[in-house]
Amino acid sequence: MSTLLAFEDALKNIEHSADVRVTKLTLPLQDALGRILAQDVVAEMAVPPHDNSAMDGYALAFSDWQEGKVFAVSQRIAAGQAPTPLEAGTCARIFTGANIPNGADTVVMQENAQIIDNSLVFNAPKQGDNVRPQGQDMQIGQTVLPSGTTITAIHVGLLSSLGLTQVCVYQRLRVGILTTGDELVLAGTPLQNGQIYNSNGPMLCALVTQAGHEISHCLHAMDTPEATEAALNTLIASSDVIISSGGVSVGEEDHVKQVLETLGAVHLWKIAIKPGKPLVHATLNGTPFLGLPGNPSSTLVTFHWFARLLLSVCSGANTHHPQGYLVGVGFERKKTIQRDEFLRVTISKDGLAYAHVQQSSGALLAACESQGYLHIKANTPIEMSQRYSFFPFSAF
Repeated sequence: MSTLLAFEDALKNIEHSADVRVTKLTLPLQDALGRILAQDVVAEMAVPPHDNSAMDGYALAFSDWQEGKVFAVSQRIAAGQAPTPLEAGTCARIFTGANIPNGADTVVMQENAQIIDNSLVFNAPKQGDNVRPQGQDMQIGQTVLPSGTTITAIHVGLLSSLGLTQVCVYQRLRVGILTTGDELVLAGTPLQNGQIYNSNGPMLCALVTQAGHEISHCLHAMDTPEATEAALNTLIASSDVIISSGGVSVGEEDHVKQVLETLGAVHLWKIAIKPGKPLVHATLNGTPFLGLPGNPSSTLVTFHWFARLLLSVCSGANTHHPQGYLVGVGFERKKTIQRDEFLRVTISKDGLAYAHVQQSSGALLAACESQGYLHIKANTPIEMSQRYSFFPFSAF
């Protein structure tokens, strides 16, 4: 067990050894949803560009107001109109979003105005009431989105408010997928004795696509060094990063690791986590490679924690670690293990986490019927008096 790399150390190793693998391009803003910014966005204008009214009401100079003073309305300002300077001692009828005229600094909402003989008397205002100042949202020269931001619909709105029509982003990361194993066959093929359907290939393709990257190839190699090497060479030639599943353990039919040592340099192998111990990280002719275990739940856990992180760095995205929160548990386990464990759990109506009855590394249904992972650190018992970190699947 002393040869296993600690969970946190493995995360740092993979993150710090990776770098951006993609080039930049400029896209129309309407095509940039889900893409990763390749440079900081700095505001070249203020938003809003002028002081404007937050309410329908009346704009006046606060210094003009006196108890009982009657104001004449000298102009009417709708949103989109350019006002003239406010006549001293008067007010302006103004509507939400309209520019504040020069000479005014306060807006009295219409509910606080009384009309007397076509003139107005206002309840006592406060200076600056209902005025949105120039640059309230964004100031000229402010970095509003840093490089590495993944553009969301909200960001599209923000960038549009700055008048931008195009943005500099990174090319999509090309990810090569490799599955291994003589026992695996494609869905739709009749199963022979000893065979199972390949779930890891489709799942990894879906996970990579869901993360915003492209699939260069999804290949399957039989359990021979020659087939494994041929598949990896194809992926090296066409991919920015390679993710594999299976063949990284210590069995006689596990050939991935030995082929990696032929094609490149292995950085780490085997991590102190459950499920997912036999994970390997390498560089193959300059291409980052991450070999995940072949059991489906192990593949899922290690993709969420390690492959997602590697792909994020290589795509130019700002890296972030999943945000969990502490929860109590509705079960106990006195026995401890020497690895960090990720239990598939559901948060019940009582606010406590309950482990799925099936925690096998080969079972995917447990993840479908659970809400996330309960992280039990190495050598830690599970006690109902304690709280543990829960990571919903949506955090990944």
